Amino acid sequence: MIQRTAEHELRQLAEQFKAVALIEPRQSGKTTLTRSVFSDKPYVSLENPDQRRFALEDPRSLPLSFTV
Repeated sequence: MIQRTAEHELRQLAEQFKAVALIEPRQSGKTTLTRSVFSDKPYVSLENPDQRRFALEDPRSLPLSFTV
């Protein structure tokens, strides 16, 4: 993976805030960057309609951890 200048700032912001929004154009590497930076966190994509429906119906079952 190419070293991104945003990686350092993303790590700093994640230490300061409970949530950080990463907004970039489509297919610019947002998922790759966040999965690399937070590789110890579970990943769930809500693009799949079945997973999205499951998240809407039973959000507490998602394997998410919001602590940094």
